[in-house]
Amino acid sequence: MRHWLFHLGGLGLIPLGLLDNSPIPLPGIMDVATIILAARQESLWLYYALMATAGSVIGGFVSYRLARKGGKEALERRFSRRKVEKVCNVFERWGFGAIAIPALLPPPVPMVPFLFAAGAMQYPLGKFLIALTLGRLSRYLILAYLAERYGRKIIGLFAGHGHPAIVGIVLVLVTTAAAVFYFRGGSRSKKRKGI
Repeated sequence: MRHWLFHLGGLGLIPLGLLDNSPIPLPGIMDVATIILAARQESLWLYYALMATAGSVIGGFVSYRLARKGGKEALERRFSRRKVEKVCNVFERWGFGAIAIPALLPPPVPMVPFLFAAGAMQYPLGKFLIALTLGRLSRYLILAYLAERYGRKIIGLFAGHGHPAIVGIVLVLVTTAAAVFYFRGGSRSKKRKGI
């Protein structure tokens, strides 16, 4: 995949954007691809940020259109009823922000449910595209800029001390995820018990 990405360059971010915003997303793939390309060719970091944004917006538009045709029933077939209600409540309350904020935030924040909710709830296309573009453009500009500035140093760190650094990062991520699930699960079970 790396060879394919290097061969296509920025154009390779378009099909990745379609995949990343599809009903079966590949969380983080666009972030990693943008970082790798911007770190490899530092002078093209802005180009890669714009191409990642274009790919992501095109992919988001396709998901939006599919959900718009299928309506809320399609949303309920794709996701659990509880998740649909939660996403729809957030969407009804925040509207523009319910698209722009998840578009800006990195994984594991889910984006696809909000894309489908926007389409199923007939959110205006113009507002949808503006919110998605602003969120994704901000995200990929930040990632590509940081990759351009610090990418070679980070790649050098992993090349020289790869195994200990990767193990350390994975341990920190797993510990953080476990703590989040533990505390969230504990507070939910207390709510159910009425504590």
